[in-house]
Amino acid sequence: MSAEPEAPPAPESEPPVVTPVRVVIALCLIAPFVAMLWVGSYARIEPVVIGIPFFYWYQMVWVVVSTALTMVAYKLWQRDQRARKGGASQ
Repeated sequence: MSAEPEAPPAPESEPPVVTPVRVVIALCLIAPFVAMLWVGSYARIEPVVIGIPFFYWYQMVWVVVSTALTMVAYKLWQRDQRARKGGASQ
């Protein structure tokens, strides 16, 4: 009779959790992609701002907006990770 060795217990890991903060993070990261992929919404010349057609300045505005949204997502992620680590140690 040979006894099979028992498998070591799996390390305890928390399953992924969908929280409101994580939904906001996802929306912050997805919004620029949706805005840029929906070309029909900005494929026009009018209104012109300081001589720049809408098509171009709309995309330039999204560069700044995307940066801000990515920064917000990063800060929210950091806060979420600190809260999870703090809650796990208690």
